[in-house]
Amino acid sequence: MYLRLGSYHTVVASSAETARLVLKTHDLALADRPPTTAGELMSYGYRGIVHTPYGAYWRMARKLCATELFSPRRVASFERVRAQEMRALVRGVFVRCAGEGGGGAAVAVREHVAGATLRNILRMAVGEKWSGCYGSAEGEAFRRTLDEAFAVTGAVSNVGEWVPWLGWLDVQGCKRRMRRLHRLYDQFYEKIVDEHEEERRRRAGAGDEAGEFVASDLVDVLLQLAEEEEENSNKEPSSEEARLTRVGVKAFIQDIIAGGTESSAVTIEWAMSELLRHPDAMASATDELDRVVGHGRWVTEGDLPDLPYVDAVVKETLRLHPVGPVLVPHHAREDTVIAGGYVVPAGARVLVNAWAIARDPASWPDAPGEFRPERFMKVGTAADVDVRGAHFELLPFGAGRRICPAYDLAMKLVAAGVANLVQGFAWRLPDGVKPEDVSMEEHVGLSTCRLVPLVAVAEPRLPAHLYAATD
Repeated sequence: MYLRLGSYHTVVASSAETARLVLKTHDLALADRPPTTAGELMSYGYRGIVHTPYGAYWRMARKLCATELFSPRRVASFERVRAQEMRALVRGVFVRCAGEGGGGAAVAVREHVAGATLRNILRMAVGEKWSGCYGSAEGEAFRRTLDEAFAVTGAVSNVGEWVPWLGWLDVQGCKRRMRRLHRLYDQFYEKIVDEHEEERRRRAGAGDEAGEFVASDLVDVLLQLAEEEEENSNKEPSSEEARLTRVGVKAFIQDIIAGGTESSAVTIEWAMSELLRHPDAMASATDELDRVVGHGRWVTEGDLPDLPYVDAVVKETLRLHPVGPVLVPHHAREDTVIAGGYVVPAGARVLVNAWAIARDPASWPDAPGEFRPERFMKVGTAADVDVRGAHFELLPFGAGRRICPAYDLAMKLVAAGVANLVQGFAWRLPDGVKPEDVSMEEHVGLSTCRLVPLVAVAEPRLPAHLYAATD
């Protein structure tokens, strides 16, 4: 589909085959990103990963994501943090139930899940102090600033990005608001980086007998990589443009926090919404957890490979409710001829409509608009379809060079969140609300969330002592 949006030629891919052409066949020619206000102001002048134009710096950033930040080894190293936050999540819901006499209690699902996912990402990215876990004033202030940044980034569509000659007017106040927020959270990032550097110097000066410095969070990892790059550049001069610097460290952390927090929480809330609308699916997920895990311990990430129905629930949720209905826009680096001689001109914006593709009857002939996790089971019509970019009919994380580098971490967070909530509680809708009455209206912002937050009644179903566990 061709559109003229503002001053730009825009091409929209709305089928699995056209998505394959954009994200695989012509991936290199269409791998660039268009300039954005968020990239310029919120990502320190495109020094992160999401909005960064294709080139030497982006290739360096992508390599760091694949080999260091989100490698299987690094993701596994934070498993205990994620387990602790799962315990905090179910404990919070349990306390809410206890406040109602220990029976069922109405729970605002998003409120509990969003807090848990934010703490999870912050602990992995910047450390415990700044996650707000212990009620530190700085940590709480940092979290409030992030909340506002999420709201502004998601709520404002900057006209100047599509009509450049209007950009200097800033008619919506978009740049003004983002500049103010950037100054606020940059102050926090400066403190965070300073504290991490001071700890590194302290360890080095003390001649730590433990030997090699062990990273406690992703800021440590990035600072170590920046230091190594600087040492290597002194020996073998390299392009300044392709080096990780202090500014790059801050930009990476900003992208990690922005990309990993709200998206996971929103997906978990959508999954619980669908399960409550489909009691048979909720029963199947509960039965699987009881059979595989039982009632004597909590489900862990190690159990996830043995929970195919829970995995199917997550995939079906991502199909019907992708975090963004359209993937982050691509930008044509050169004139590109795709199927049938159709020319995508250099400078065109290229959009992939993940929402439409995931509901296309040509790819999903079995009731594409209905929630049916069974389609992803062994005997289902989509048994072999995965979310990691190899199957273009399902693209929650994109595909090709620009695929989300943290998809494995995201899948673990969402699957573990759904599994713990379903295992720990018997869920039902409030009195008088029928499954078909549950609103599934969407609100499109930084991510596509429910317009009306989900409220459901939860009743503990495991021994009481398990809810007090911290690991």
